[in-house]
Amino acid sequence: MAKKDLYDAPDYYLLDELLSEEHKLIRATVRDWVKKELSPVIEDYAQKAEFPRHLLKGLAEIGAFGPTVPVEYGGLGLDYMAYGVIMQELERGDSGIRSTASVQGSLVMYPIYAYGSEEQKHKYLPKLATGELMGCFGLTEPDHGSNPGGMVTNIKDEGDHYVLNGAKMWISNAPFADIAVVWAKDESGKIRGLIVERGMEGFSTPETHNKWSLRASSTGELVFDNVKIPRENVLPNISGIKGPLGCLNQARYGIAWGALGAAMDCYDTALRYSKERVQFGRPIAGFQLQQKKLAEMITEITKGQLLVWRLGILKNENRATPAQISMAKRNSVETALNISREARQMLGGMGITGEYPIMRHMMNLESVVTYEGTHDIHLLITGMDITGEDAFK
Repeated sequence: MAKKDLYDAPDYYLLDELLSEEHKLIRATVRDWVKKELSPVIEDYAQKAEFPRHLLKGLAEIGAFGPTVPVEYGGLGLDYMAYGVIMQELERGDSGIRSTASVQGSLVMYPIYAYGSEEQKHKYLPKLATGELMGCFGLTEPDHGSNPGGMVTNIKDEGDHYVLNGAKMWISNAPFADIAVVWAKDESGKIRGLIVERGMEGFSTPETHNKWSLRASSTGELVFDNVKIPRENVLPNISGIKGPLGCLNQARYGIAWGALGAAMDCYDTALRYSKERVQFGRPIAGFQLQQKKLAEMITEITKGQLLVWRLGILKNENRATPAQISMAKRNSVETALNISREARQMLGGMGITGEYPIMRHMMNLESVVTYEGTHDIHLLITGMDITGEDAFK
């Protein structure tokens, strides 16, 4: 029998007072969905290393797919604070489920909306918003992760179409995606974005197995063997590395909120356990070392909450810089990883079991700290921003 989800979100600095009633209503909707639909099944799916496909319809219904996309294209037209609280609640449930929503909204719908033609927007966005179509994002390659500009995937102009060759890997949603937004170099070396559809001859999506992390997320490769791409499937309004990097900024913003959700779940679990677990004649919450752990956890969570709240304000005003987003992504994931490890210790042996979510969060976060820019890369982005010196070259 599934355990009841008792999550009680920490808000030590009363930050709820800074959210609008609409934001709190949206958050409550997603939180209820996570408690009723996700929490009862996620441990089993993670143990089986299987993606819960049946949850896609519900994710669409709660507005998790492209909520900031304008209503005319099938989205909800929400602001970035709303997007943040949605991602936080989803990752509180599981990083893999948040990844599915992040990819759909930030990495598939966003580039089509920002860089696509009106025909592309009307063709794809409404169906992506409802989950009728699912998408993935092809940037990372076997030999090019942190240096995407070195990609070798390429397109050649054949007159009425392009021919695409190459491969991408570590692609969330790839095994079941209906479309892929893929980045490839043209014959002049310029990076172009294009929409590849399942069923195109020469396009395959082999699944990645044997993961210890994001086990309830579906990961795979994108393989292109002389795939014919119609000219109308190329994104017309972008070229160069700034195209995919613009998408990554959207995704990193969502992660900054989302990873804190995982941290909050680990803290809440550890706090509740410490009040119930009795050793040496009293709850372990009464021991100094355990109080130190909990006090440091809630301090770091609160600092992170303030950081992403301010970032949300800047994002709504179109003033958030890529470097600011990088700082928040790195901080939130580091905070979540540290808290998950401390919380695991507080639960002792129970902390490694599926009876509690902490070990699952910890394993998931080992992927989150790497994707959408590694911990080290984000440090260097901040370093370059404050010094003006580029340490990448």
